[in-house]
Amino acid sequence: MTTTTPPSTPTPSNVIQVAVPVPLARVFDYDCSEQPVLGARVKVPFGRRELVGICLGPATPSEGGYQRKAVQAVLDTETVLPKAVFELLQWAASYYQHPIGEVLAHGLPTLLRQGEAANYQTTQGIRVTAAGEQVELNSLRRAPQQQRLLATLRKGPLLRRDLVSQELSPSALKALTEKGLVENFAHQPLTATDWSFAMGSDALQLNPEQALAVAAMGAATKPQTYLLEGVTGSGKTEVYLQAMASVLQKGRQVLVIVPEIGLTPQTLRRFQQRFAVPIVMLHSALTDRERLDAWLDAKHGGAAIVIGTRSAIFTPFAQLGMIIVDEEHDNSLKQQEGFRYHARDLAVVRGQKEQVPVILGSATPSLETLNNAEQKRYVHLQLTQRAGQAKPARFSLVDIKQMPLKAGLSIPLIERMKKELERGKQVLVFLNRRGYAPALMCHECGWLAQCQRCDAYFTVHQRQQLLQCHHCGAHQRLPKQCFDCGSTQLVGQGVGTEQVEQTLTELFPEHPVLRIDRDSTRKKGALQQHLTDATENKYPILVGTQMLAKGHHFPHVTLVALLDVDGALYSSDFRAAERLGQLITQVAGRAGRASEPGIVVLQTHHPEHDLLQDLIQNGYGAFARSLLQERRITQLPPFGQLALFRAEAHEAQQAQQALQAIAALVPHHPDIMVLGPMPAIMERRAGRYRYQLLLQCQQRGLRQQVLQHLLPKLEGLAELRRVRWSLDVDPQDLS
Repeated sequence: MTTTTPPSTPTPSNVIQVAVPVPLARVFDYDCSEQPVLGARVKVPFGRRELVGICLGPATPSEGGYQRKAVQAVLDTETVLPKAVFELLQWAASYYQHPIGEVLAHGLPTLLRQGEAANYQTTQGIRVTAAGEQVELNSLRRAPQQQRLLATLRKGPLLRRDLVSQELSPSALKALTEKGLVENFAHQPLTATDWSFAMGSDALQLNPEQALAVAAMGAATKPQTYLLEGVTGSGKTEVYLQAMASVLQKGRQVLVIVPEIGLTPQTLRRFQQRFAVPIVMLHSALTDRERLDAWLDAKHGGAAIVIGTRSAIFTPFAQLGMIIVDEEHDNSLKQQEGFRYHARDLAVVRGQKEQVPVILGSATPSLETLNNAEQKRYVHLQLTQRAGQAKPARFSLVDIKQMPLKAGLSIPLIERMKKELERGKQVLVFLNRRGYAPALMCHECGWLAQCQRCDAYFTVHQRQQLLQCHHCGAHQRLPKQCFDCGSTQLVGQGVGTEQVEQTLTELFPEHPVLRIDRDSTRKKGALQQHLTDATENKYPILVGTQMLAKGHHFPHVTLVALLDVDGALYSSDFRAAERLGQLITQVAGRAGRASEPGIVVLQTHHPEHDLLQDLIQNGYGAFARSLLQERRITQLPPFGQLALFRAEAHEAQQAQQALQAIAALVPHHPDIMVLGPMPAIMERRAGRYRYQLLLQCQQRGLRQQVLQHLLPKLEGLAELRRVRWSLDVDPQDLS
C-alpha cells in the first residue's frame, strides 16, 4: 500500500533516518508526515533522482537549522525485511565495511528496489487438460521435448518459472497448448508451511560413514555448524537429503546454496525425486517477477526448499530450519564487485543468529573452513569412501619435457584415450583456457596481437574468425596480415579448448567430441543440454574448462586428463597452491564414479614438484594441512586477517597517490602490516591502471578497529576523488 501526503496540506512532521542505496557510508534524515515501521521502504528525493530507501527508525533533529527534504511516499505498512534478515544485513555492512544503504538494497529483489508492491501478481501455472491425460505419450515420440513436458505435467502442475529450472522447452509448451493438451491457469501461492511431506522411494542405504554423519546431526542438542568433508563421489548429497528429512517433517524450511546456476537443475532433480514438497529456485536466469514470486514463496512459508546461488543467503523465511552450502570452497560464493560478501561466511553467521544447523559440504574444503573444524568451532564429519562400488581414481604423471605435443596432447595420453574409447568408455579432457589459442603471433617478425586497453594479448577464436580480449571484452576481426611487417604468416601461440576439440575430432573421427566452455554455452539452455548429453554418453569425448569440474556426475567417464597444471605452481598469489589442489582433486573426481575404475592423467613439465607429489601421494586432506602449516608460519589467512584497497585510474600515478594517501592514515602498530601500493598482477585493464594496498593484521578485531578508524577519514581525501577505489575485506582474488 502506498500512502502520500498532498503537498498543500500542513501536517506534523517526524524526522526519520533512511538508508539510501548510494555508495556513501552514512544514512540521511528526512521529514515524514507519519512514522513508518522499521524496515519499511520509502520513496525519497536524492539530488535530482528519486530513490527507494529503507527506514531505520526515528532520527534526532539536528541543531543545524537546515531544511530537510520530505519523504515522497511510504511504500510498506510493515517491514519488508524480517528481523533475522535485517540483522544479518546490518552485520554484513559492518563486517565488510560497506555502505548500509547498498547492503540493504542487496537483500531485496529488483522489483522491490524499484518500488513495486511486495505481493504477488497473478502467478501463472501450467496443467494437463483432459485431452492431455488421454493421449498416448508414444504418439509424441517424434517430438521428444513435447513428450517429456507432457510426462512431467502428468505428475503435477508446474509454474512457468519452473520451465527453465527443469530444462523444459518453451516451444514445446506452445505446441502442446495449441494442441489442447495443456492449459494455463491462475496459481494461488501457498502462504503457510502446511505442505504435505512425503519421502520418495529412492532413499539409499547409507554406508557406515554416511549413517554416522546423519546420526551426529540428529543427536545434536543445539544447532551447530558442520563441515561435511567427503571425497568426490562419497554421497554427500544423500547425507544432505536424509539430514533435511527431519527438518521438513517438522514443517520447517531448508535453504541450499550452490556456487553456480549450472548446478541448480541437477540439485533440483535429486530433491524432487526425494521430497513431495514445494521447491523454488533463486538465480539470475529468472525474470524479475519470477524472482520476486519465489522470494515471496520463501518469506510466506510456501516454499519448503529454496535452492539458489550466493545472493539467496539473504532470502527471508517463515520457518528456516537448516542451511546447506554445497561446494563451500568454491570462489564463486564470494561476490567480487560492489558489496563484496562471502555467502559461506554469511551462512554461518545466519545459522548462529537464527539458531539453525549449517552444513558446509566439500571434497576439498577451504583452508579457512578446515582450520575452523580443527579448532572445534565446527563439527568435522568425514566421508573417506566412495559410495556404492566406485573406487578412488588412480593418478598418472606424464613428464612432457622434450615430448612432441599435438594441441597440448602427448602421445602417451592419446594412446590411453584410444584404449578407453575402444572399450566404449568416456574421456574428459580438461584445459582451463577457452578459445583456439591464447595469442596470435607473426612467424616472420614476432609481432603479437595485443589488446590496446589491457596488459594482455588477444585470444584467437578460429571458428568465429575473431580476436577477443577476455579481460575487457574488446574484439576485432582476425587479421590476414601482420600489422608490423605485412606478412601473412600469422600463427596461434598456445592451446585453447577450441583447438583441442578440433585436434581430437581429427584424431578420433569416429568419436563425437563435445566442448563445454563459456563460448559453447552462450545460448539459453545450452549448458544444461550439453550436460545432459554428456551424462548420457552421447559424446565419448568431453573437452572443457572449470565448468566441467564442479560437482557433475558423469558415470561413463573412466579417463580424465589435465593438459596443463604448471601455471599455478609458480604463481605469486598465495592461494594458488590451495586452488591447484582443489582443482586437480575436483576434476579427478569426475573419473570412475560408477563401477568402472578411473584414471587421472596429469601432464606437466615438473613431475617432481613437491606440491604435485604431496597431493598425489597423500591426498587433498594431508596436502591442505601442509598448506595450513605454511600459512601459520607466514601469518596468512586463516591465521592473519587481510583487507585489500584497490584503486583504478587512467593514469598510474593517480592510482598510486590515492593508495599512498590511504597508507599514510593507517596507524602504526606492531600487529599491523601495510604492503604497497603495488601494481595488480595485470596492471592495466580496460584502459585503467590498477594498484593495490594490502592491510594485514594478526587479529580480526584489530582489522575492524583500523578500518572503522580509517574509512571516515577517506571521505576528505582529494586523491580519492580522481580514482575509482574499493575495499575488499577477506579478499579471495588478488589479481
